[in-house]
Amino acid sequence: MRPMKFGMGQPMRRVEDQRLTTGSGRYTDDTAVEGALHGYVLRSQYAHAKFAIRDKDAASKMKGVKLVLTGEDVAHLGGLPCKGLIASISGEPVEPMPVPVLPLDIVRHVGEAVAFIVAETLDQARDAAEAIDIAWDPLPSITGIEEALSDGAPLVWPDREGNVAFEAGQGDAEKTEKAFAKADRTISVTVVNNRLASNYMETRACVAEYDKATKRWTLTMGSQGSHNMREILADYILKVDQSRIRVVTPDVGGGFGTKLFMYREYPLTMVAAEKLKRPVRWVSDRTEHFLADTHGRANLATATMALDKKGRFLGLKVDLRAEMGAYLSQYGPFIPWVGTTMTPGCYDIPAVHVRIRGVLTNTTPVDAYRGAGRPEAAYLIERLVDAIARELGKTPDAVRALNFIKPENMPHRTQTGPVYDSGEFEGHMRRAMDVADWTGFKTRLKSSSKSGKIRGIGMACYIEACGGGGPESSTVILEKDGTVTVLIGTQSNGQGHETAYSQLVAQHLDIPLDRVRVIQGDTDRVATGAGTGGSRSIPVGGAALDKASGILTDNLKQLASEKLEAGIGDLEIVEGAVRVVGTDRGLDLTAIAALPGATPEMLKVHQSWQPPEATYPNGTHICELEVDPATGGTEITNYVVVDDFGVTLNPMMLAGQVHGGAAQGIGQALMEEIRFDDSGQMLTATFMDYALPRAADIPNFHFETRNVRCVTNTIGVKGAGEAGAIGSCPAVMNAMVDALNRAAGISAIDMPATPNKVFGMLKDAGYPL
Repeated sequence: MRPMKFGMGQPMRRVEDQRLTTGSGRYTDDTAVEGALHGYVLRSQYAHAKFAIRDKDAASKMKGVKLVLTGEDVAHLGGLPCKGLIASISGEPVEPMPVPVLPLDIVRHVGEAVAFIVAETLDQARDAAEAIDIAWDPLPSITGIEEALSDGAPLVWPDREGNVAFEAGQGDAEKTEKAFAKADRTISVTVVNNRLASNYMETRACVAEYDKATKRWTLTMGSQGSHNMREILADYILKVDQSRIRVVTPDVGGGFGTKLFMYREYPLTMVAAEKLKRPVRWVSDRTEHFLADTHGRANLATATMALDKKGRFLGLKVDLRAEMGAYLSQYGPFIPWVGTTMTPGCYDIPAVHVRIRGVLTNTTPVDAYRGAGRPEAAYLIERLVDAIARELGKTPDAVRALNFIKPENMPHRTQTGPVYDSGEFEGHMRRAMDVADWTGFKTRLKSSSKSGKIRGIGMACYIEACGGGGPESSTVILEKDGTVTVLIGTQSNGQGHETAYSQLVAQHLDIPLDRVRVIQGDTDRVATGAGTGGSRSIPVGGAALDKASGILTDNLKQLASEKLEAGIGDLEIVEGAVRVVGTDRGLDLTAIAALPGATPEMLKVHQSWQPPEATYPNGTHICELEVDPATGGTEITNYVVVDDFGVTLNPMMLAGQVHGGAAQGIGQALMEEIRFDDSGQMLTATFMDYALPRAADIPNFHFETRNVRCVTNTIGVKGAGEAGAIGSCPAVMNAMVDALNRAAGISAIDMPATPNKVFGMLKDAGYPL
């Protein structure tokens, strides 16, 4: 691939940042629609209760109130679907429970919607919500995975015995039992993957408009894919033809998976807009985000490895209990299932079996969050490998090197199904150790001890699957003014798609990025789209765009060859012009677009690309940290990442993605956690109680790549959007265990390793404080 000034591999600044950082971005709440009314959701204060709305008339008659919707008013609508219906151990699909747009008479978690009020102002809608007379009959509730599975626990759903929504599996149980029978020893860990909230900067919002003449809705909303939203609204909930709904997604201030899903407010605003013949807007506040938006992680897992006398891995058993919350969310069952396909990690494990149970609790539903099951798998295997090294008296790198899948054995099919196409795992581990000065740790440990601190170092070698799934399409158009328009069905949530896609076009046409316009998020303008999730935008959408741009380039050369009277093979594209090689004769893009043969068919190319297999980014994170035993506080003193992303499209943007993901992982490891009390009340529904990492909590990262080209992706890339969040948690927690073990013999601690938890464990272990 010939280097281009603005193309692949260039560290271009993001073209969208000038707009977004100067207040010129247009988010959903910036959508000004004349005459818009304001919606407000009345939510349950109980984790589990029957209810009856005795009177809503008083609220309906209050000043400014235009509409009050309850369950009876929207009972004709379809429910929110669960599309991630995996096969259970019986072979039958998991049976979802109904999720009505508004419940009729029972709620199953705090924050569940009960009524939707529309008024001239938000304050009027809030006041009316307080005037709705509801009779509540509280029912027994349950929170926590172990509590929900205990004998005699209250049932979230009466037909789900033992609060188990489903049971599924991965791998070969019989083969794994045989491997364990031959083992010299077994080593186990049990770890918690704490429940999290996404906490994107822009909370969810929508503005619904209804055109009486055309009988069409326009829904403007923050999402991770407008076509997916249109499909669910039309086919599952409103039961109308998709042509009657236009979904528009403008700038989006963060998604992390949570904005992929359908939520009740979207159809509610649409129903209200149709009834009132006026636009209706709804904007979530931060506490609503905590209470009503899906959560992430929430796993309890036990992993046991069978080993031979040399420490080689023979077999792996996993018992995964994945909390689903009160309902099966849109992809809820799929997340632990797909995550456990990555259970073997970077290791050659001859036999694997995973038991998966989806556990129901009276809490907010759980679904995909940055990494969607793969961080949970990487965390489990990497915590286990460190525990093995500790018990065997070996170094963490020695155990890993002994059991890594070797480069010469690629492609490699794991016992859970994925086929890794490439990877040099020991290579990036050794490089990361060199950069982190692993051998100099003992000197730094002595220095910390002299100052009364305890110190630890930990690593995590991860691999994940992303950039696979269904096809994505892209259309590239050369406009008459010589600019290029890209239409694509992925959706930027802040990742920098405008820049990345423009660079792919520039790789073919050698034009500045400001001459490319990228259009996403409008179902009337972009024909199809699978949205953004699973780090698929560049590996899949980018591959489709690269394919279309290549064909457009060939078309332009064909057009120019006739005018220049030269063979196509004698032409090249340089600085946005088709030129005869070795001469100054050429035509710029504007001139080519004006040629008689420049028909729409020649200037507009539409292409799709279907990945044959996921991509498998991998890498090593090394974290070194220092703990003050007097407070339990932790400071990360060094953090190194060496990653394999196949081919780098934009090194500056890639570093930003990794930094952001690692920061989220550090937040999960050291401070973030959604917690409930025994009655199901959320204890962490504001930033006063839910700790997010600040700049002072995040180290200066050393990041570099050690790429091995992906052979199953046409542009050679491996998805990078979630990798930082996958390697970081186990690296931080392995460093924490290392520090606590050296100081006080503590061999296990669960996330988040808050100061209070660390201090308490040191005290209980008899460490002199």
